[in-house]
Amino acid sequence: MAHLSGVPRAVLALHPLFCLIALAMMRLGYRMLYEHMRGRISGSSVESHRALVLGAGQAGRLAVAGIQHQGWVVVGWLDDDPAKQDARVAGIPVLGGLDQVARFAPLHGITHLIVAMPSAAPERRRRALDLAGQTGLHVLTVPNLEELQTGRKVDQLRDIEPEDLLGRAPVQLDEGGISECINGKVVLITGAGGSIGSELCRQVARYGPRLLVLYELSEIALYLIEQEMSEKFPHIPLLRLIGDVKDLEHLRYTFGRHKPQIVFHAAAYKHVPLMEVDNAWVCLRNNTLGTYHAAQAAADSGVERFVLISTDKAVNPTNVMGASKRAAELVLSHMAGQGHATTFMAVRFGNVLGSSGSVIPKFKEQIAKGGPVTVTHPDITRYFMTIPEAARLVVQAAAIGESGQVLVLDMGEPVRIVDLARDMIRLSGRRLEDIEIRFNGLRPGEKLFEELQADDDTSLPTGILALRIARLGDQSLVGDDVLQLLGRLQAEPFSLDDVSTRNWLRRLPLGYVGGQAVGQTVGLASQLSS
Repeated sequence: MAHLSGVPRAVLALHPLFCLIALAMMRLGYRMLYEHMRGRISGSSVESHRALVLGAGQAGRLAVAGIQHQGWVVVGWLDDDPAKQDARVAGIPVLGGLDQVARFAPLHGITHLIVAMPSAAPERRRRALDLAGQTGLHVLTVPNLEELQTGRKVDQLRDIEPEDLLGRAPVQLDEGGISECINGKVVLITGAGGSIGSELCRQVARYGPRLLVLYELSEIALYLIEQEMSEKFPHIPLLRLIGDVKDLEHLRYTFGRHKPQIVFHAAAYKHVPLMEVDNAWVCLRNNTLGTYHAAQAAADSGVERFVLISTDKAVNPTNVMGASKRAAELVLSHMAGQGHATTFMAVRFGNVLGSSGSVIPKFKEQIAKGGPVTVTHPDITRYFMTIPEAARLVVQAAAIGESGQVLVLDMGEPVRIVDLARDMIRLSGRRLEDIEIRFNGLRPGEKLFEELQADDDTSLPTGILALRIARLGDQSLVGDDVLQLLGRLQAEPFSLDDVSTRNWLRRLPLGYVGGQAVGQTVGLASQLSS
């Protein structure tokens, strides 16, 4: 009935193939028309995203494959590899080396530059960012290796962050030693909802503690870190406690009931100008007395290791925050000399990028508003480290530190704040001529530069290149002065004003060199003389 005998057999074989080709062409035509109309309607035509990609490696190819489906036009690659010159990668030409970005960007009407070098050496990656920043175009980057390991996709482009500008090699840790120290242990973290405390929670959870105790004064901060930890580490048991490190009885109850074996003491007030003016006494009680209380509770309950998070501002302190942290270090030195079974140590490092109250979010906000970007002094420098980097080294220090030691993190080279501001302006796609950088003078208690070790300290290496031990000399001199201060902090918690607090600090063995002593009360003078 079908008369198939009259149809050549070749037609029967070719008919499905031609049908498939026709269907594919129809779908392709529809897709091209749909993408074009969507771009016109949304006002984001593909021509508004013309990109050059710096780095023609595997990460770049994956990123390009993803963003082309989002309407980007990738004009070409730039790569220093001679084998890739004058070739085509994923059908896109390699136009030249990285140093030719300033030539090709205006030639091809480029609107965005994409740095796709996540596995490159830090100095090569920093060079690519510097070259891209000089063009004045908007610079994006693919996620770095750490972000890729956490599940972020390579085509999820992001803006350049200040940590991308540090240009340091990843720190090699003794993973086995850390795991032996933490795995199967009860770990307590004070200030668990803060910038450093929350990252410590994430890093500690990687090593499988038996129980992670989150001790935090702020209800919302505790809630946020608890939600994140429950999502990312559902297998780690959490205990969420609201508590104040100035409350010795609650600390003793908590330590006695839950028996932590490792304690990271990250609870502290750290904003220098805020603590310097109007809050000096409060800062001293929280940072110094809080450390003493936590250390006492740890010793009473037989904690194995107690780690204080200190700061470079504790070296030759010029502000109350730094002096309070230096006093906290001396408190631990005193506790270490009392014969307790607990190993007491401190870890000292500088500014942490992206932490609460840091300069980076402020710069971003000012740049977004069109300026001005405010810097305190043209010559001011700071040591910088990323939050994950600092937390990993703190965990490493806990595994190798000995009682009474202050371990110093290698912060690399200090960074001029004004150079950081200029880099952030350029990499945001703005020109330095368009955004003013305004200098408004040093704030109360602020230094031009920070130090990680005092002049009379000697430094000893450890098995980890990024960690050194600061030998602080004979700490038997800590004695009565600091203990008398602690007694005053406990007995009369609101008895001193800020001026009297600074006068008190000058008489302690802290190296504190704050402003001129004024307004000392007769009561304080008589107590000090006695």
